[in-house]
Amino acid sequence: MNRRALEHILRAASAVADEREFVVIGSQAVLGQFPSAPDSLLVSIEADIYPRHAPQKSDLIDGAIGELSRFHETFGYYAHGVDDTTAILPPGWEERLVPIENVNTGGAVGWCLEIHDLAVSKLAAGRDRDMTYLSVLFKEHMVDSALLAARLEMLSLPPEHLRILRERLGRLLATSA
Repeated sequence: MNRRALEHILRAASAVADEREFVVIGSQAVLGQFPSAPDSLLVSIEADIYPRHAPQKSDLIDGAIGELSRFHETFGYYAHGVDDTTAILPPGWEERLVPIENVNTGGAVGWCLEIHDLAVSKLAAGRDRDMTYLSVLFKEHMVDSALLAARLEMLSLPPEHLRILRERLGRLLATSA
């Protein structure tokens, strides 16, 4: 998915949910800070979003422009309606959101996770595809390892869970060097 596709999704989600502001929390949030992100970060055909002030309306988005919808069949990409509990994020992430708002969003605003907050959520999810995504972020020098480690330490997680995340980050840094 590219920036234009995300802008289209925001425009369509606004019409469906009758909301103006959306939070973009999945991998496509990279497009807020990096509109021309490397193709290897844009392989997903879904954008994880929710209405910023009405997360409960995510079901409307899923139904109208979600997976297997006419929207998906027509354009080859879709919105995945999520909510504000979908990702593990460090405190203050809402103040660091990066907006997408232009003529292509049709009055909608997509508030995208800042790249280090996105990286923390990917590290916490820990799936193979998330680790691959993080490897690209490091390879392309899009994240700072010290800032990422600091954001990781801000998480309110049990010590054992934090230890696992620190180890993941350590392995990632060792293979990205």
